Amino acid sequence: MISPRQTEFGDFQTPLALATEIARFLLNQGIKPDHIVEPTCGLGNFIHAAHQTFPKAKSILGYDINPSYIEQLAESVDNALRKKSSLACHSFFNVDWKKTLTEYQGQILVLGNPPWVTNSALGVLGSDNLPAKANFQRHNGFSAKTGKANFDISEWMMIQLLEALHRRAGWLAMLCKTGTARKVLRYAWRNNLSISNSSIHFIDAHAHFNVSVDACLFVTTTGTPHQPQTAGQYEDLSFARKVSELGIVNNELVFDIHTYKQLQSLDGGSHYTWRSGIKHDAASVMEFNGDQMPLHIEPDYLYPLLKSSDIANNRLTPRRRVLVTQKNPSDDTQKISTIAPRTWRYLLANAATLDQRKSIIYKKRARFSVFGVGDYTFAPWKVAISGLYKNCRFSVVGQHEDKPIVLDDTCYFIPCQTEEETHFICEMLNSETCQKFLRSLIFFDSKRPITVDVLNRINFHHLIETLGHRKVIYTLFAPAHEYPQTMMAFEPREAPYLSKR
Repeated sequence: MISPRQTEFGDFQTPLALATEIARFLLNQGIKPDHIVEPTCGLGNFIHAAHQTFPKAKSILGYDINPSYIEQLAESVDNALRKKSSLACHSFFNVDWKKTLTEYQGQILVLGNPPWVTNSALGVLGSDNLPAKANFQRHNGFSAKTGKANFDISEWMMIQLLEALHRRAGWLAMLCKTGTARKVLRYAWRNNLSISNSSIHFIDAHAHFNVSVDACLFVTTTGTPHQPQTAGQYEDLSFARKVSELGIVNNELVFDIHTYKQLQSLDGGSHYTWRSGIKHDAASVMEFNGDQMPLHIEPDYLYPLLKSSDIANNRLTPRRRVLVTQKNPSDDTQKISTIAPRTWRYLLANAATLDQRKSIIYKKRARFSVFGVGDYTFAPWKVAISGLYKNCRFSVVGQHEDKPIVLDDTCYFIPCQTEEETHFICEMLNSETCQKFLRSLIFFDSKRPITVDVLNRINFHHLIETLGHRKVIYTLFAPAHEYPQTMMAFEPREAPYLSKR
């Protein structure tokens, strides 16, 4: 069970056995530091392991925000370690790391396990154990509102340390979430920080920390500018089993840089507009299982619903319905009271839940509004994919009981007008070539592996050419129907298109 302190401070003490294994792994890679710094040392297992593994290090510096930890650590060190160690109670955020590290001559190893907690989680808790507010990720206002500006505290910490080590010969070796390590790499490469020989080594966080998190040891060498911007990912604390070589292209990370380069022609921007499904943040009110349908609600605003789990598991016959209060974001929901008065009374009866939805997207919007709706939501056909599951399978979604099937906000889709176009697009996306391309981009251990940003990178023109489809005109046009969407134009043919290649 996770303690309140672990929740607030992301305080997961590294077992001595793991700290020792990491220190020895670093030694075996030829790392022999003059100075060792543990910026969030806790009870000091990394300090003890480093002292034993690197006996020739001239000094070992340990900081922690918890005075009790520093006291216990000071009592546990032997005379040899006491002579070369400097232990102090400081918050990471109050230390000028560039100035501090400049005081040490020679090569520095910054080693440790920074907090596994996000800035928003700390904000909810009212904690003051936070960095000064700054948009270091440079997200725009909408991204900030929808969650992209949330970050792991360890991400901010490691970036500060890499900036302090810029052009300084040394190493950074940190336990962290795997996604955090990649974000730090992306930041460093985007900002031309002097790092090289970077690698990510997966660890079993459940075995070591009793948490279900994708975690790793992130290692990089500092002070080496103009190096290739790639990093190997490995299954364990060795270089024996390589998973992939990640890299950066146009300021964005790709999972497998070598496969990506083979299929780079497919990366060029989608000719279709990918959409996300409906967001309402009130499933207990807005969604109904088949046997839970309130009979008093009129059918006008009820639509068959598929969720991420349905799409991912190929369950394409809806078992749920959802109450969709708008067809466009600007719609005045008050009109429901006239069109469907029983539905309006139902919404009023559940107003306490709906009015307390916390997301900023509902502010200054009509009461009982939803998000992610437009004419595209009600298209008769869709090519859909789940954003949450570790597969890339696309599905054809049509209508159910004479109504368009709608999707939840963890799904992405292309709205289509015809069944033929839908099946054609779906076949292209599920082709081995497209799947290989997508898998070179996607990090499947992410919370939401498949994103609209990834999907928008699929260049349909080049995909058509690569797959050898000859009956498609390579011209896209805006069709004259009710929702803004580009479509493929098909040449006349004698047989169904999919039978000809």
